[in-house]
Amino acid sequence: MIEVVDLVKHYRASDGGVVKAVDGVSFGVAAGEMVGLLGANGAGKTTTLRVLATLLKPTSGTAVVGGCDVCTDPVGVRQRLGYVSATTGVPDRLTPREVLDSFGRLHGLEPAARRARVEQLLDVLGLRSCADRPAGRLSSGQRQRVSLGRALVHGPPALVLDEPTNALDVVGARDLLELLAELRSAGHAILLSTHRLHEIEQRCDRFVVIHGGRVVAAGTRQDLVAAAPAGGPATLEAAFFAVIETRGLGASS
Repeated sequence: MIEVVDLVKHYRASDGGVVKAVDGVSFGVAAGEMVGLLGANGAGKTTTLRVLATLLKPTSGTAVVGGCDVCTDPVGVRQRLGYVSATTGVPDRLTPREVLDSFGRLHGLEPAARRARVEQLLDVLGLRSCADRPAGRLSSGQRQRVSLGRALVHGPPALVLDEPTNALDVVGARDLLELLAELRSAGHAILLSTHRLHEIEQRCDRFVVIHGGRVVAAGTRQDLVAAAPAGGPATLEAAFFAVIETRGLGASS
């Protein structure tokens, strides 16, 4: 459903040099799978996700969502992809119902289908009790659910989420991740980036570790933990640090 092959994104620095934000990244996400994209700040995660969301054009390589290329068919990608980040804003004066309805209009949903979809999402996302309350009076968890609903209103088969739990408390983060698990079970392909490794350690099917703009490790939790040096704690966080401190050193630029 999501396929990234030899993706490269370079920027021109103020001194005339080249910044290699993403330097040959490849991975895929199948339908009904949740993959965690891991890396420190500056590793290239957000740049990769923004390319998938058609917010940035790659320097080279390919990124495909649902059979549509981000360069040659960005509109097709947007029809098949829902994108959420920790900084995705929700207008304070609009209610959840109004936000979902507005984005349904933007995606060209017919009135009857749009109303039905909005009502469905209010129930699925647990927003029924605050459906007509201005977003400025919602909790951070409720606002993030509205952001997710906005990404889901057109029924995309793929979701890309950049630090979606960053502004949430422990309860809000748990509820959001449980909702994502339900969406995965329904067949959605989900690519999720977060610094809170403990939140997704037992929830993602696979992980991709990026360091210095390159993939330095990929596999299941068991794969990554098994590859870490013996004697340390058997956690995803320990495996992550082991990867970037060993294989990651050669990937830095």
